[in-house]
This record gives sequence, structure tokens and C-alpha cells, in this order.
Amino acid sequence: MFWYLITIIASGLFLKILLKTSLLQIVKKWWRFLEDGCYVYQFYRVPQFNHNMQENQLYRKVCTYLNSLPCVEDSDFTNLISGDKSNEISLVLDSNQMVVDKFLSARVFWINEKDEFTGLKSLVMKIRKKDKRRILQPYLQYIHSVFDEIEQRKKEVRLFVNVDNEPQRNGRWRSVPFTHPATFDTVVMDTDLKNKVKSDLESFQKSKQYYHRLGKVWKRSYLLYGPSGTGKSTFIAGIANLLNYDVYDVDLSKVTDDSDLKMLLLQTTTKSLIVIEDLDSYLGTKSTAPSLSGILNFMDGIFSCCGEERIIIYTINNKDQIDPTVLRPGRIDVHIHFPLCNFNSFKTLANSHLGLKDHKLFPQVEEIFQTGAALSPAEIGEIMISNRSSPTRALKAVISALQINTESRAATRHARRLSESGSVRTAEETGDSGIFCKENLREFKKLYGLLRVRSCRKDSSYDFEASDKDNSRHDN
Repeated sequence: MFWYLITIIASGLFLKILLKTSLLQIVKKWWRFLEDGCYVYQFYRVPQFNHNMQENQLYRKVCTYLNSLPCVEDSDFTNLISGDKSNEISLVLDSNQMVVDKFLSARVFWINEKDEFTGLKSLVMKIRKKDKRRILQPYLQYIHSVFDEIEQRKKEVRLFVNVDNEPQRNGRWRSVPFTHPATFDTVVMDTDLKNKVKSDLESFQKSKQYYHRLGKVWKRSYLLYGPSGTGKSTFIAGIANLLNYDVYDVDLSKVTDDSDLKMLLLQTTTKSLIVIEDLDSYLGTKSTAPSLSGILNFMDGIFSCCGEERIIIYTINNKDQIDPTVLRPGRIDVHIHFPLCNFNSFKTLANSHLGLKDHKLFPQVEEIFQTGAALSPAEIGEIMISNRSSPTRALKAVISALQINTESRAATRHARRLSESGSVRTAEETGDSGIFCKENLREFKKLYGLLRVRSCRKDSSYDFEASDKDNSRHDN
């Protein structure tokens, strides 16, 4: 009896020591080693990229599924990653770690491997051979369904940019959450045109069978043309948020040659917007790495069929300067003009920026627009934002800017006529500085809030050139 009690007490102490020390992990590993020796296993590898360096969608789905499992917490090493929300923390399995999943009473082992030489990642699934016929197909289908549920809950649109460092190791795209607040409703555009574009986009989403019946690739291309600051980039953001499509922003300056451009296209996914902004700046120079032929093949060549449900959007400033072969049907399906602001656009901006549907100054603004005044929506919007605390002051500032713009356009036309007649004289010769004098120009810049004060001197000075560049990048 005495030895029996001693044995019970010793066993209890041993178990307590196991639970509070790493000995328990050692015992588990020994047991797993013995168990593995008693069964024959089948291994399946899921690489991150296929042999063409395209992203393996199954790899992404399995990763998402495994990181959602509670058993990830039991891994020896797990990464803590901040989520989209400020209070959200996600658990992500680290390299060379293993998790154990259970499906239909069978155990499924997943190992997250990373090649030390190439840096390529892969997931290795290990199941008992006696279970593979029973669970393999249902298990993979289950992973697909769980992934779809997770994606539906997240509904996160991402922005992808192409990079040029170590593409063989990490692929050509890097992504961040796309958090642009623009919606299709907030886009400043003619109402009828906006409704037509929205109807066209929604029809495209439902037209898979129709495109296949015609023998056409299920894609659609748009050309957005107009001056800078007219809302082309905001329009693209509105489409992405409307359709819940990822955005692939192609930077042609980082493309080495035509083959590299094709590789970028191969690594895009379905349900995405492929965007090339300022296409005219690349077509107009001979120093661009991808050739005109390569860009045309990107638009409608055989590689353009490697993927479906994609919308390709190009932006340019002046359509008249583009080779007609670039704009022909088949390469560009829809042309959308983004003009400078008119009175209807102004009323939309006043409503969204200042909460004004009508005002006593509206007739005066309309009258100035009828004289030919032209500012971009970005310029007028900036004036309204700078004076949003006083709607009346904001409207007066807009009126002043439009008046200065009208006078500047008139002076430019007059100077052009004088130049053509060969009677142009400088301001010093005539003694009249006209509308181009520094004081008027400075007053005009003040209306946009684009003044930049240099504090290194007692007398303030303004960096107009930098301000203009910042404003031109505000919304292309």
C-alpha cells in the first residue's frame, strides 16, 4: 500500500513537471516520431508559383485557410500580423512550421516550407495513404469553400504595383490594401454618362457566357482622356470599389522589355482592373523599354487571353496625339472624355464640398462659364476645400479664379495673334505688364492654397513650380 501511494504521488509530480516544462513537447515529438513509423504517408506539395512564375491560386487559398485555423496557435513559431482594423491581430504560420488539421476523422499535416537557396515558398500536405482516397478531394473542396467564405467576409480590395527586384524569388507584384474612399456616386461626371458607364460595367460582370459564345475573351477596355485634374484616377478608384476588383497599376518605366510586360500580365488575377496611366507619355518617347508593338500585344495580343473577367483602363491627356492603330476597336472598347469643369460639374462640386444645392452667386458663376472660363474639377475642388468654413467666401474665390482664367486665356489669344503678325513686343518695351504680371499671378496662386512659405528668410517667397507639380499629381 505504501509503495502504491508513492507511485501515484511520483506519477502526479512527473505529469506536473511535464505540463510546466518543455519535456511535454519532447514527449510529443517522440510519440509523433513513433507514430509516423507505424504508418505510410502520402505527400502533396503546393508551390507558391507555377513553372511560369504565375501565382498558384491554390497556394493562396490554402494559406488563407490554414491561418484561419485555431491550431495555428499550437505551432512552435507563429507570426503576429496587424489586420485591416486597428484592433485586429492575425496569426500567420511561420516558415518550416507545421500544423495539424482534422477532416472526416483523419489527421492532415501541413508544413510551411521555404527553400534556402531560391527563397521560394511551398506548403506540403501529409496524409496517411489509407485516408487519401477517402478525404483528398472532399478536403480540397472544403478548403475552397472556406476560402470563399473568408474572402466574402473580408471583401478587401488590394492595390498591386510592379517591382523589379528579385522577381524570380518573390514575383513581380507587391500589394497593399486599397483604401481609396472614392465611390462611383461621388465621381464628378455627367449624370447620363455616369449611368451609361455603370450599366456597361454591371452588364460586363454578367456576360461570361455571352463572351464565350462569341469566342471572345471576357475582358473590357476603357480609354479615359482629358487634361490633368479632371478626375480620371478618382474614376478608376470608383470602379474598383463598385465592382470590388483588385487594381494592378502597371508602371511601364519598371518594365525591362516586351517579354517582361507579358509576364506581368500573366501574374494578374481574375476580377481585377489593370491600369496604365499616362499612356501617351510612353508612346511618345523612344526610350521606353517595352516597344509600341509590345504595348499593342499587351492590349489585344494572344497573351491578353490568359485570364478572364478583367478590365483594362488606359489614361491619356490628349487623344488627338495618339496613333489611330492604338485606339482602334478591339484594343479600346469604350472612350470616355473627362473635360474641364463646366457649370453642371461646378454644381456637383458645390453640393459635395460645400453642401450647396443653390446660392445667389450661382447665376454669376454660370455667366462666367459661358464666357469660356475653364478650370479643372481638382482646381475648383481645392478652392472649395480651402474655404469650406464659409461657402459664400468659397464661391467668391471660385468666381475670382474663373475671372483671372478668362483674362489669361484672352491675353494668350491676343499674344498669339500678335506673334503671328510679327508685332510682338515685350512688356518692358510697351511699359504694360498686362495679365502676366507677378502680382496677378501671385494672387491667382493664392486662390488654390498652393503657396509654400520658405522660412529661411525674413521676407516670404513662394515656390510656384513645386506647387504646380504637387497639384498636377493630386488627381490625374
